[in-house]
Amino acid sequence: MKSYSQTLTVTPNDLDELNHVNNVKYIEWVNQVAKAHWVTHATQQILDQYFWVLISHHIDYKQEIVLGQTVTLNTYVKSCQGLTSIRVVEILVDGKICAYSETKWCLIHTENNKPARITSEIITLFQ
Repeated sequence: MKSYSQTLTVTPNDLDELNHVNNVKYIEWVNQVAKAHWVTHATQQILDQYFWVLISHHIDYKQEIVLGQTVTLNTYVKSCQGLTSIRVVEILVDGKICAYSETKWCLIHTENNKPARITSEIITLFQ
């Protein structure tokens, strides 16, 4: 599958009272990189017709991330089937996975706000 990456630096606003990245920030990063991956690869026509909603979210925290560290968010679509897809996001520092996320998304048609079958055109975007 085609992967997509973003790099960022941890700021004071990313931290919790323990001075490491807040768990909520990991969720924000997962959503941020997923959306960027979708917008980068989808055509305007596809973007006008469809959007994704999150169904389930799982994160395994492996190592803390602290202020000033450079973080790489790497994502790819693990599978697409029927109405849903599974997306992986790896959150890395110095090439080491600090957190691993799998999220399940449902494709929604903008015309009626109802689930839509994932088209072969959309699957091709991520293969």
